[in-house]
Amino acid sequence: MFERFTDSAREAVVQAQVEARGLGHRYIGTEHLLLGLLADSESDSARCLRLQGVDHDQVREALTRIIPVPPGDLDAEALETIGIDLSAVREKVEATFGAGALDQPPGRRGERRRLTSGHLPFTARAKKVLELSLREALRLHHKHIADGHILLGLLREGEGLAVRILVDAGVDLDSLRRDVTAAVR
Repeated sequence: MFERFTDSAREAVVQAQVEARGLGHRYIGTEHLLLGLLADSESDSARCLRLQGVDHDQVREALTRIIPVPPGDLDAEALETIGIDLSAVREKVEATFGAGALDQPPGRRGERRRLTSGHLPFTARAKKVLELSLREALRLHHKHIADGHILLGLLREGEGLAVRILVDAGVDLDSLRRDVTAAVR
């Protein structure tokens, strides 16, 4: 299916993964697909969403209210309460083993990989949205899947966190569907 994706649709999916990682999530959900669609402010999807009063920062803020970003230095705070300065430990380890020594855990067979690398799985709803984006493209007699088709898939799925955020923002989903359909034609 991904071979049918236009560059803008592929970029939206890539940006969804970037957004998920940036939020500390270990999956790609409908909410990340929505953020990915909004990442390119010149895309059909982003323009249609802007007409409804929705932008990237607004969606990201709404999402972090619903699913707070996990605290990064919870361990540091806990260690500090018993008198251990984690930043001093980090400095000592890096002086001995090199910069970034604590940033890369050993992988399989001795290889090292970054914490931010690797595949993030799609949730069942996000997979459904991608499948529905194909159905939306076929419904419109398109041989490709553009970013607008992904947004139509989000709207058609109708129950994910992305739609909840849009509804909470006061978006008229029927009006948005009409705008996106017109934009992809």
